[in-house]
Amino acid sequence: MMDETDLTKRKGTRNGSVTRSVGSINKPNEEEVKVILQKNLGLLSGICLIVGTMIGSGIFISPKAVLDGTGAVGPCLCVWAACGVLATLGALCYAELGTMIAKSGGCTPPVIISKCLAAAFVFLIVLVNCLSVKLASYVQNFFTAAKLLIIAIIVVSGIVMLAQGNTQNFKNSFEGAATSFGAIGLAFYNGMWAFDGWNQLNFITEELKDPYRNLPLAIMIGIPLVSVCYVLVNVAYFSVMTPTELLQSSAVAVTYGDRVLYPVSWLVPLFVVFSTFGAANGSCFTAGRLIHVAGREGHMVKILSYISSKYYSPAPALIFNGILAIFYIIPADINTLINYFSFAQWLFYCLTSLSLIIMRFTRKELKRPLKVPIIIPAVVVIVSCYLVLAPIIDKPEFEYLYCTVFIVGGLIFYYPFVHRKFSWTRRVMRPITMHLQLLMEVVPPEIE
Repeated sequence: MMDETDLTKRKGTRNGSVTRSVGSINKPNEEEVKVILQKNLGLLSGICLIVGTMIGSGIFISPKAVLDGTGAVGPCLCVWAACGVLATLGALCYAELGTMIAKSGGCTPPVIISKCLAAAFVFLIVLVNCLSVKLASYVQNFFTAAKLLIIAIIVVSGIVMLAQGNTQNFKNSFEGAATSFGAIGLAFYNGMWAFDGWNQLNFITEELKDPYRNLPLAIMIGIPLVSVCYVLVNVAYFSVMTPTELLQSSAVAVTYGDRVLYPVSWLVPLFVVFSTFGAANGSCFTAGRLIHVAGREGHMVKILSYISSKYYSPAPALIFNGILAIFYIIPADINTLINYFSFAQWLFYCLTSLSLIIMRFTRKELKRPLKVPIIIPAVVVIVSCYLVLAPIIDKPEFEYLYCTVFIVGGLIFYYPFVHRKFSWTRRVMRPITMHLQLLMEVVPPEIE
């Protein structure tokens, strides 16, 4: 544990924190490294982060829910393609904001065993991200390659099945299509769940080399690549499964592997694990930066903005995000989690795109290295409103109200802790911040 005598205080403190980094007195001829997030990520790492975070478990489980919402093969494939277009448009809106404001922002085991294993993986991912930014980046690149490999295997084997004449599921593919206003919205929820991660690169802008070039370039390479892969994977699924069989499958990719890849069908669940682990690693990497910046800007407690003096990683933010992830493991129904998470998520996507439109008129003086046509954020706002309202109008449930109340309830904490900054909140947080800082060996980020 860090000894208090090893730390030299500057004049004044923030929340009682020690503001001087460990070992700040350098040896002669030793280059001083600022205690800030380091720019270690290039274009390849950016693309791998987008692709690796987007391709998780979604493409292996969401096809069932998307088909259930659309009712037929043709509309199902159209929804997948539309999700890719929507993800690209949304990512371009985030890219303008990111370059304008360059701040990061088989057999079924018992449920308890699955949850404990998931918690163990969360712990491992948080540990890797805390110990080394480069190691986390290498892990992301490796698992991105692994998931692209299994996607390629599924796509190529699907093409072979189509070449052998297995095209019966594509005949009259729009018959029986659903026309429900809300059902299509829920289909988009599940489709966009598989695309989730398209905005993650914005959260690490500060660590991206040449962000004005690499941020939009990584988006325009990564998201279309994932979109094409997803449509082709669904085509492969329908080459061996009828819509009814797909809806009855508990794990679509595993069923596909059992029918097409036997006797090496065990590769599919193995690579699904790789894919899920890689997506979780990417989400941990980026979400930690979002929490870090929120703490730094005063929107959350200051300790969450601190950086490890040894590893230059936002350790407190990563640990906090890991704790939240373990809480999310508790619900057993993945579809319920997807629906209510997507409801809240698209509400904030709508507000973000709306803020981009507003800032075009209120912040004209800001430099915009990337400027998208205003019709793009307008389309994202309209589609986001539809995705938020459609499921509520079609099938109102109290859970949506609970979600809204939970979001609005954040104002209860925002007002005293952030907006007003009452003196008693600082007195409470000062000793807590000090002890956590000494325990985790973290310091406030230096000003560049």
